[in-house]
Amino acid sequence: MKKVFISLVAIAAFAYGGSAQVKASLTAKIKTPTVGCEDCKTRIETYLKRYDGVTFVMVNWRRKETTVKYLTDRINIEEIKTAIANAGYDADDVAANEDSYKRLPKTCKKPEDGGPSKAPNIHAPPIVKSQ
Repeated sequence: MKKVFISLVAIAAFAYGGSAQVKASLTAKIKTPTVGCEDCKTRIETYLKRYDGVTFVMVNWRRKETTVKYLTDRINIEEIKTAIANAGYDADDVAANEDSYKRLPKTCKKPEDGGPSKAPNIHAPPIVKSQ
């Protein structure tokens, strides 16, 4: 009788543990129009990975888009956009933090602020002029 009772308690414990809630996670694509190079990509990814609840970050600087996967019970999309703005970049409708933007290297700034007129293409083959 004692063994049956212990077995039932063990089965109940496993059943209860198996039904634990799965944390809701969402994936969002955020337009980041001021991202223009690998340095920008690295800066944003490093900055966002510090936040509790952010599980995945991928910045596509060619498409000017940042994909973020996050846990909804720890962080929300507005906080993520604000974090990108605090790193010095525009994020959808949230403008970049002015002080953070000023600290960015010249290559990561907008053309009207002295940055490159066209985003550098580090993967393009060198142009060879034929004679």
